[in-house]
Amino acid sequence: MVKKGSSKSGTVKTPKRILISQPRPESDKSPYFDLERKYQVELVFHPFIKLEGIPAKEFRKQKIDIAQYSAVIFTSRNAIDHFFRTCEEMKITISQDTKYFCITEAVALYLQKFILYRKRKVFYGADGTNKSMFDVINKHKENEKFLYVCSENQQDNEIVNWLKSNKCEYQLAFMYRTISNDITSVITAVDFDVICFFTPSGVKSLFDNIPDFKQNGTVIGAFGNNTSKAVEDAGLQLDIKVPSPQRPSMVAALDHFLGAKK
Repeated sequence: MVKKGSSKSGTVKTPKRILISQPRPESDKSPYFDLERKYQVELVFHPFIKLEGIPAKEFRKQKIDIAQYSAVIFTSRNAIDHFFRTCEEMKITISQDTKYFCITEAVALYLQKFILYRKRKVFYGADGTNKSMFDVINKHKENEKFLYVCSENQQDNEIVNWLKSNKCEYQLAFMYRTISNDITSVITAVDFDVICFFTPSGVKSLFDNIPDFKQNGTVIGAFGNNTSKAVEDAGLQLDIKVPSPQRPSMVAALDHFLGAKK
């Protein structure tokens, strides 16, 4: 809902309601809920996008021989889910020597659901940024063939450009696609002081649902360079940019933001 009486982004003095454009955490121990208690705010979780797996029959048209790649790049748990789903549908056995490069430790640990987790073959960035993941890949890139698992309409250009400029042998593997979720009932029901985005597709979904959306003082947070760019390209003012060395997660950034508003 468009807020009344506020014309400039970032002017909210005491935020009370924050919209997180992701599913509600399954665990009550999520640090998001610590934020709620600490600052007496209401967090509303509602995914702005939903993922649709690309069937193996359709994936085959990409003419990718998964078994030929010695390393896989994952930037989300969803990418992991769809990678192993595709392998199962295509009856592909992944070599035990395959290396996995992940954007964060949380994404890396999720691999335990599918493989015998060994640190010598699972690597992740130190602070959740692309740069920290690149630093790790750079140490192991010789003689590796990289498969970057991503959405058909949402690959990270920074990763692609880095692989290209560093002369890595790589291939994009589109195993799922992102489509806009219905958020109209949520976004028009109440006023939100802060909206947090995590993907460029989430920004697109906002305008797919509310074409005439006006920021009108709503604080906007974005995770990742591509998401930040999508926010700015949409004509919105970006107030909370994540990650950074001091604030590697959206929770840490919100903690800092809310603390400054007290």
